[in-house]
Formats: sequence, structure tokens, C-alpha cells
Amino acid sequence: MPYERLKTAILKHVPFSDEEAATFCNAFQPQRYKPKEYLLRAGEICRFEGFVAQGCLRVFALDARGGEHVLYFAPEDWWVTDLDSFTNQQPSWLFVQALEPSTVLQITKADKDRLYAALPATEKLFRIMGQKTLVALQRRMLSALSQTADARYLAFVGKYPALAQRLTQQQVAAYLGITHEFLSKIRRRLGQKK
Repeated sequence: MPYERLKTAILKHVPFSDEEAATFCNAFQPQRYKPKEYLLRAGEICRFEGFVAQGCLRVFALDARGGEHVLYFAPEDWWVTDLDSFTNQQPSWLFVQALEPSTVLQITKADKDRLYAALPATEKLFRIMGQKTLVALQRRMLSALSQTADARYLAFVGKYPALAQRLTQQQVAAYLGITHEFLSKIRRRLGQKK
């Protein structure tokens, strides 16, 4: 089942044959994580790129005061890694943590490089996914710079309604860049407008 999700996800971008898709999927190893278990901690080198087959993870950083800043959440069918650390084999600034029981299909840098050589279409797949990630992060940055907290909250729950239901108020607040107390005020205010 986890490999079927991965196969379905990659075939949306690249028309691999059944044999090529099997070769691609077999390069990934399933890892299971319990809630609150870390896949990566700041200071470690990220040794994996992962596809979330089940569960939900968060990728976040801590500021000097210990405040959490969520870069993104990774539910089923999302990819998760610290791309800088994974690509450059440098210590990470990020934490990756499971929020729910999770199964992540992981590939090492060496196995990914072997896939590039064995299946040239792999480069196209990761280029397309990289472009989509860059667009999403660019939109997120512009939203953080130009929208009010209310607008960011409404955009988040509008775009990810099922995910918003799975997260705690503190997790959503850390994603939005506000305190959970301020998020409570926003939710009350928006509830009164209905």
C-alpha cells in the first residue's frame, strides 16, 4: 500500500512504465514513526528525502527564544526533507517531527543519484516537484509579508481544511507566525462574523 501511493504520486508527473515505476519505488525504504518522534534534529545532517505514505509531519525551526516556526506540514502524499542539508550534506537548521503515527518512504542521496543514472526521467520528476515546491514557498513568503494574520488563517483553512482539523491550535499558530492566544482571538472574531 505505501508503494502504491508513491507510484500514483509519481505517475502524475512522469509516465514511467510499470517496470520503471517499480525500480523507482524499490529505491525507497519504509520507516515508521510514532507521534512526537524526530526524523531529523537541527545540527544533524539530513540523510533522507521522504514521501509520506501515512500520517503527518511538521518541518520547523526554533528561534533564539525557543519559539517554533513551522515551515510546512507534510501529510499523506507530500514530500519531506531538509533540502539544503540533504543536497549539500551540511548540518540542518530544521527539525522534522511526526505528529501522528507515520510511515515515510525514504531514499538516501546515494540511492537517489543511482536512480538519476538508471532512470533519466527521475531528473524530470524531481525538477517538476522542485518547481512546485519553490512556487508554494514563494507564495507562502509573499502571504506572510503582505497579508494580515486573519487573511493567512482563512487562506490556510481554505486551502487545507482536512489538515487544519488534524492540527492543534498551537501548530497552526506556529505555521502562521502568531501566538496561539492571538489565533484564539482571530477564531473568536471570525466566528462572531458568521
